[in-house]
Amino acid sequence: MSDLFRLPLATKGDRSRSATKLRAAVVGLGKQALEDHVPGLLGSDAAELVAICDENDAVLREQQYRLQVNGYANVEAMFDAEQLDFVVVCVPHDAGRQIIEAAASRGIHVLKEKPFATTLSEAKELAKECERAGIHLMVTLQRRFNPIYTSFHQLADQIGTPFVVDAAYTLHIADPSEGWRGHINRAGGGCVIDMGYHLVDMLLWYFGLPDRILADMSINARPDRDYDAEDTALIHFSYDSGLYGSLLLSRFIGPKTEQIRLVGSKGIVHLERGRIQRLTNDGEVVESLAREQAWPSAAVSQVNHFCRVVEGLRPNVSGPRENLAHLSFIQGCYESARTRTYVNPKEL
Repeated sequence: MSDLFRLPLATKGDRSRSATKLRAAVVGLGKQALEDHVPGLLGSDAAELVAICDENDAVLREQQYRLQVNGYANVEAMFDAEQLDFVVVCVPHDAGRQIIEAAASRGIHVLKEKPFATTLSEAKELAKECERAGIHLMVTLQRRFNPIYTSFHQLADQIGTPFVVDAAYTLHIADPSEGWRGHINRAGGGCVIDMGYHLVDMLLWYFGLPDRILADMSINARPDRDYDAEDTALIHFSYDSGLYGSLLLSRFIGPKTEQIRLVGSKGIVHLERGRIQRLTNDGEVVESLAREQAWPSAAVSQVNHFCRVVEGLRPNVSGPRENLAHLSFIQGCYESARTRTYVNPKEL
């Protein structure tokens, strides 16, 4: 297969184009890209999708025809042929580093689907590479662009002294061994580093990096399948301030659930996907904020924010240095599960 497929590009009447928009490409046309990042780019007033890249012939041709942009089977060929301001990277975890380095060597900024890296050491090396190249890299953490999640601090300030937090993110995948996500050599881990990255980000955003982590993990949900990436993890964490909590992550426990509950001396904050509430300690709702049927707009907000980061108009809320804390938390979980002891992630 050739590296490039060319179809007639959309005309100005098909989709408004502006010379002031940043030129963007997407690498990896899986579910996350097609349901989140491509619509985010198409809905953005600050960016323009000009190219896509995927190794799968059929997927590439289909999306090239649908989107009317240049399509490539090879990412370096795309970088050499296109004048890009930034690239959205949505590939299996083990392939991310090579693409980031290729983009950095050409001065192309990167919007990277989580996780930032597969290990803490790799994250440190990539952070240095981005700094040397002078590029912006932002990890895609859409919840930071959703007002439900950004309201948490305001409500938490009204519940007195917080002392316990419990969080959970679970969903059901019938076969945890299916695809690259079931294997550590491709994914870097299972539910903790993959789907759990979002809840880890929330905990770090709201409370900071904990002082102690104790984790247990399972690869036993499907004993009839062959996989080594954890399907379920139960993580206990605590802070010297006295706050402590637990985090349940699972790729096998249904139904799909995402929540954080913070309990303080004068009330409770309960955060779910699409709703946040402040309650009394006996459970009476004091106030509630809901955002129904508006999740995709967070992807547009994220793209717009990143464009302003590139233009020097906004801070990078999820850059390489910020994500070293995420990998410290995650590595602390894996180290604790391996040694069956408490781990201080700040010492890693």
